[in-house]
Amino acid sequence: MNTGKKANGLALLPFLVFIVLFMGFGIFYLVTGVDMPFYQFPTVTAMFVAVIVAFLLSKGSIDEKFATFAKGSGNLDVLTMLIIYILAGAFAGVAAAMGGRDATVNLGLSLVPVQFLCAGLFIISAFMGTATGTSMGTISAVIPIAAGVAAKGNLSLPITVAAVVGGAMFGDNLSMISDTTIAATRSQKCEMRDKFRVNLLIALPAAILTIIVLLVVGRPEQLADLGDLSFNFLKVIPYLCVLILALVGMNVFLVLTLGIFIAGIIGMITGDLTIAAWAQAIYDGFCGMNEVFFLTLLCGGMSELIAKEGGIQWLIEKFQSIMKDNKSAQIGIAGLVAACDVATANNTVAIIVAGGIANDISKEYKVDPRRTASLLDVFACVLQGIIPYGAQLLVAASLTNATVEGANMSAANIMPSLWYCWFLAVFGILSIWIPFADGVCRKDPWNWEYDCAESKVAERKAQLAASAESHMN
Repeated sequence: MNTGKKANGLALLPFLVFIVLFMGFGIFYLVTGVDMPFYQFPTVTAMFVAVIVAFLLSKGSIDEKFATFAKGSGNLDVLTMLIIYILAGAFAGVAAAMGGRDATVNLGLSLVPVQFLCAGLFIISAFMGTATGTSMGTISAVIPIAAGVAAKGNLSLPITVAAVVGGAMFGDNLSMISDTTIAATRSQKCEMRDKFRVNLLIALPAAILTIIVLLVVGRPEQLADLGDLSFNFLKVIPYLCVLILALVGMNVFLVLTLGIFIAGIIGMITGDLTIAAWAQAIYDGFCGMNEVFFLTLLCGGMSELIAKEGGIQWLIEKFQSIMKDNKSAQIGIAGLVAACDVATANNTVAIIVAGGIANDISKEYKVDPRRTASLLDVFACVLQGIIPYGAQLLVAASLTNATVEGANMSAANIMPSLWYCWFLAVFGILSIWIPFADGVCRKDPWNWEYDCAESKVAERKAQLAASAESHMN
């Protein structure tokens, strides 16, 4: 692929600055024993410094540089992501404020036989993660309950906690309102529901295998008393509405807006929200997305500066030396986003950083955009779930220790039992060599062999139309 720009590896220095700052401070705080070491130096601050470096490296006047930066930050896909992020945050905030999150957990626990608790907790977390679009929110809601239940029922704490984290990652990976799904689909310019279908064929086998393992090794030595599991089904309705409406293909802006109002109305009916509390929950939800909002905005502008200076072209040319065909390109995309996640310890950031480059690789090697979006989300999810300095494992261990006296849980204790992430990695790699998930892409007959050139798509559509007409005659 040749964009007409002269390749310039030095233009990629801002990305390196971002990674070195983030990883460097994270390792420093890890060695010095600070809690949550990789979250002490904010990713947004690291990205801001990287943007300054990009400005210094770019040619032209400061006005010309800012115009380029603004073009990238104001890109339609970037702005679309930003609006979806804050709407998703608002929905999650309102639904939690009216008690929907706790009601959903209690509903799930009340439906699960006690002897199948570990597998049940995986399924509950998977549903919550899919409905809410956040693994962190799911882990924060379910872990205190799960850890308490495990302690009462003599369940293995690492297995129980890993079941919750695995289910949360399953939901985050598939959810229509997850910021990872939003970032992956917008960067590849494909529909969320199409990416969901491809993703499901990879994630579902991994989830089924995980449930089978949990049914075997996760049985309690004695039945546990789960205590009061009362819930109001009305409070579960907002999550069900958002999940169903998104799955049937309704516009995501409309889905999230309806979810905000449905959750607010139900909260007022049940007496859990006032109009002022509803408005405050929306605002708090907006603010809760500030990190990914600013990160996406800055990264969009910086990427445009880097592309203008030939950095992306240099990277594509280097990838071309190791990518020979469609399958090796898919391996490259998976490796790229995995490396970004290891470096940043944030799957959304990894997808944002790798998304534009992956799009260029896909166009060159005719990887369907839905397939690329799925690869980005799958392998970012795999790494985010198993890196010991990721927020998911750190928070899960911290909440377990706070809930169970003397637990002394660490991320390293949880990692070996994270079967879902390990199985997902296996099925993700297998799907490249054995294309069992690609049948979804071929449902769109002129797009199954993806080519970004509109003329090619138009030509293929014309051929199909002519073929259909000849059959009718």
